[in-house]
Amino acid sequence: MSAHFTDDDEGKRVVNANGDEIGIVQSVSGGTAHIDPDPGMTDTIKSKLGWGDRDEDTYPLDDDHVESISDDEVRLQRL
Repeated sequence: MSAHFTDDDEGKRVVNANGDEIGIVQSVSGGTAHIDPDPGMTDTIKSKLGWGDRDEDTYPLDDDHVESISDDEVRLQRL
């Protein structure tokens, strides 16, 4: 799926393929969602999302990782 993020997606939960919450859409800018990650999110997941060892407040979400967007959540593909 090619995700098309809009301002309406702000505040939605971001969940992995198992339905576990990994963060929240903090903002959308230029069609890119910026995620505020859950503090318990593992480094492995961050690495697979291309977020590496950066220590930032929010991280851009590559739409290639998105499985679906519903009214209340953004679901990621299995990483």
